[in-house]
This record gives sequence, C-alpha cells and structure tokens, in this order.
Amino acid sequence: MAFDPDKDKIIKKWQCEETGLMVSINQYDRGEPKVQIGPRMLKKKDGSDRAPAKAGRLTMEDVLWLYENIDEIKDELSRLVEPE
Repeated sequence: MAFDPDKDKIIKKWQCEETGLMVSINQYDRGEPKVQIGPRMLKKKDGSDRAPAKAGRLTMEDVLWLYENIDEIKDELSRLVEPE
C-alpha cells in the first residue's frame, strides 16, 4: 500500500513562537491518532515562513515549551484514543 497524502490529516497542532517547533496530533486514514514532534517552521527576515525544517535536537527553550503544553496535548490525545 502506497502512502496517500490525502489520507494524512492534522487533527490539532501547537507551535512554539520563539523556536518554531511544532507538535501535532496526526491521523492517517482510519489509523490511531498519534503525536508528532516537528517540523520547525522558522521565519525569514521579512517575517514570512521558510520551508519546514526537521525538529532535530531540542533546546532547553523547546523542552520548557513542551513541558508547559504537554498536559493539553495529552488531554487532546486522550479524548481521541483510549489508553491501553
């Protein structure tokens, strides 16, 4: 089975304004929703978005932002998926 981008959807996303790091809940077709960390959406000097970049290694700023938002992310994912 080949990947079909039309079946891949973002249910909800969060973005760190300072670092551009994105965290999202994604679902492919009828599969289980899952959390994705990345990409980074960095800004050009003129303020427009650059092409997405891999998240790579997380800075302390990224970790603190993720820590501040993890309960909201967990609650949203729990609403969509029953824990095993």
